[in-house]
Amino acid sequence: MTTPSRNPGEVPFVRRQPEPADSVIWEPSDRWVRGTKGDVTVVDSHRPLLVWEPGRPVPLYAFPAEDVRTDLLRRTERRATRRHAGATVFYDLVLGDEVIRSAAWSWPGDELAGYIGFEWFGHEVLDHWYEEEEEIFVHPRDPHKRVDALPSTRHVQVEIDGTVVADTHTPVLLFETHLPVRYYFPREDVRLDLFVPTDARTRCPYKGVASEYWSWADGGDVRPDIAWSYPDPLPAVGIIKDRVAFYNESVDIVVDGERQQRPVSFFSKPKR
Repeated sequence: MTTPSRNPGEVPFVRRQPEPADSVIWEPSDRWVRGTKGDVTVVDSHRPLLVWEPGRPVPLYAFPAEDVRTDLLRRTERRATRRHAGATVFYDLVLGDEVIRSAAWSWPGDELAGYIGFEWFGHEVLDHWYEEEEEIFVHPRDPHKRVDALPSTRHVQVEIDGTVVADTHTPVLLFETHLPVRYYFPREDVRLDLFVPTDARTRCPYKGVASEYWSWADGGDVRPDIAWSYPDPLPAVGIIKDRVAFYNESVDIVVDGERQQRPVSFFSKPKR
């Protein structure tokens, strides 16, 4: 089979593809990263690596062993409940009488030899993580991902079962790589009287802590925690402070008179 010839100087157009699903990908980071448990600094590194493991859309940090309190780590035969790219050596974190099982591990192979990773997903082993002087949550920030919060004058409405529950001409549109656009409404433009506040609380490495949530409950139609707000967002997205957003996956959104198709994402609710 021959490859079709191109004219001299012709540049091919190729759509960007995801990274190979069976590869561990890493790159150095220049961020100063620290992790603490109680009043103990367990990790303090100016030379971490960002590591993307197979099947994980977000990175983890790997730290040189000399930047880790390895005296607090005890090798264990107990494996972590989650797979870590074939890691064979796991460690418990021991602080006095407290033992955190399978808190850390080392990767096989030469390229990451001498580096130690810590569990973040499911349960965060350490209490606090910091990049420079800013606390981060859930997972390290991905340098190849953007989160932009832009003010707009689009006319945006939210409907639930035909009822308009939000209507504004001054939304903030939040664009986050690989996620649907989120529309943040001024609180006065949302019918919060139609919703029930909940005690839900979530954290995001790019936006901070969403500590206000609301559910829709109209007869037998219950849609839990479909709206939220960030009372104190991270500085980079401070413009969304106190605004209210909805899961596009669970409501109907109309932008400039055009009804948007409901997206399918990690946040899609069953039977919605």
